[in-house]
Amino acid sequence: VWGHPRYVGDWSAVQDQLKNMQQFQATLGAFAAIAADGSVVAWGNPLMGGDCSAVQTQLRNVQQIQATTCAFAAILADGSVVVWGHP
Repeated sequence: VWGHPRYVGDWSAVQDQLKNMQQFQATLGAFAAIAADGSVVAWGNPLMGGDCSAVQTQLRNVQQIQATTCAFAAILADGSVVVWGHP
């Protein structure tokens, strides 16, 4: 990951978690990635989806992530959807 911290945020806090990632998505100011175990790592501007801590316990068995300008939606294995970011 590289770029201006204003746009990609401080990814050093999640750098060690960014191994064996399956998919990355980006909003205008944040990234989210699915790990091989189906969990999610997000970083960047919290107002643009860079903080998924409020839904982290729900982000298990994630199959796919989609991004809008300021939010993410994760599709789980059971077909349910978890969203975070700017409403």
